Amino acid sequence: MGLIYGYDIYLRPRHVARVLANLAEVASPGGAVPPLDVTLPGGEQLVLPFTSHFKSGPVDCATSSTLELDMSLVFDIDDELREYAQTGGPGSETGARMQLGYIYAAIRFESLLHPGYTSVECWAATSGMSRLFARSANVRKMFTDLTADSGGVCCLFDTGDGAPEQVCWLNGEPTQETVPSPRFPDRRALVASWSDSER
Repeated sequence: MGLIYGYDIYLRPRHVARVLANLAEVASPGGAVPPLDVTLPGGEQLVLPFTSHFKSGPVDCATSSTLELDMSLVFDIDDELREYAQTGGPGSETGARMQLGYIYAAIRFESLLHPGYTSVECWAATSGMSRLFARSANVRKMFTDLTADSGGVCCLFDTGDGAPEQVCWLNGEPTQETVPSPRFPDRRALVASWSDSER
């Protein structure tokens, strides 16, 4: 099995529509797929430029704990993204930005870390893209900016292989902590540090 690296964003359920709308803002342009009609657990409806399980039919999350999306997102180009494209990675440049696809997302309305928070788990589709996720400052910036703009409390970079998770954003500030570490010996300690202030 290949590498599966990803960024996990944690936020209160009231911010789910906001984070999905913000993801749509960084979607690849072009309208290659029909829009996806999504009804969130509280009844709010969104139209997203993604697919779910590679289908575009309406998705009603009223009785579901998870929404899964297949996304193609656009990033500001840096040296790592340019090298990735030049060595055959799936993507296309448009000016100073690059489209990558696919990035998969699982929105867990009750996160595995704390049921009072929603998680948006975005992971790379290939091992090459996983390595790009680890190296590119602009990929990291896009996910931490998304966390900040969506009222998130935490953004983690997770390699999914048992290695320490990297805390990229915490309570309104970029950071470079790890879990486990002296400050956060485990995930429970990290969750205990999350701010619940309104944004």
